[in-house]
Amino acid sequence: MKIIVGLGNPGKPYEHTRHNIGFDVIDALAEKWGTPLTNSKFNGMYTTVHRPEGKVLLVKPLTYMNLSGECVGPLMDYFDIEVEDLIVIYDDLDLETGKLRLRQKGSAGGHNGIKSLIQHLGTQEFNRIRVGINRPPAGMKVADYVLAKFSKEDQVLMQDAIVNSVNAVEASLSKPFLDVMNHFNASK
Repeated sequence: MKIIVGLGNPGKPYEHTRHNIGFDVIDALAEKWGTPLTNSKFNGMYTTVHRPEGKVLLVKPLTYMNLSGECVGPLMDYFDIEVEDLIVIYDDLDLETGKLRLRQKGSAGGHNGIKSLIQHLGTQEFNRIRVGINRPPAGMKVADYVLAKFSKEDQVLMQDAIVNSVNAVEASLSKPFLDVMNHFNASK
């Protein structure tokens, strides 16, 4: 079984903000696969999808970003999912808006959601799809920036990023993540 986790914050005020791009990708996958996230466990919403490639768990932690590991770690234990079968989708300030960067391991890079996952999983070695949101303009606090909605111009770039993220997830179900990573990181 694979587990695909999109990071974000629960609640209406956070919908479609920069920090919630992981939730947006999970919603796009759930819509494409025709399966809403209706199950709840360990302070997360999830659904189990039966795909030709095997079972896939789509997850949105409802712990708020900084405590994401409190949901993901117990879910992985409960469903007996290995860390190599995890893909985490989240926003990245160090990438241009709409750009994807896939990685198999790495530090949290200042991202508190990833920091929480590393702490609860006990490893930095898990697959990631980082979605670029760019840095805030001069004088704007990072917290205000990541919790703001995208500009109209950026919304177009992010729609493409969501589609590309969905494609990367689907490719990873039948191919080694390293191959998917090399393909998506080489394109664009």
